[in-house]
Amino acid sequence: MLPEDIYKRKHFGTPQSFFLITVNFVVLTLAIQIFAACNQIQWYFWAVVAGLAAYNAYKIHHDREEYDKIRIIAYIISIACMVLLFFAFRRNLHC
Repeated sequence: MLPEDIYKRKHFGTPQSFFLITVNFVVLTLAIQIFAACNQIQWYFWAVVAGLAAYNAYKIHHDREEYDKIRIIAYIISIACMVLLFFAFRRNLHC
């Protein structure tokens, strides 16, 4: 028989910030490839970016106690890397 508090224990495995950063990179990469090709950025791309920003705001607000100084720095660095990723993908597209 399982103890009663087994489902109430906090899991100290992979932090939620890792999943948030991973989702950000995957969604942004797909959005760039689909909606920001060649010389034209479609408005769908900006809608995806706005949705991603809203999702990030919700997740950070929801898991506020998890974000310490190191995870905040990692999140900010990931945002900067995503901006660089956008320009790198746009530069390397061959139309």
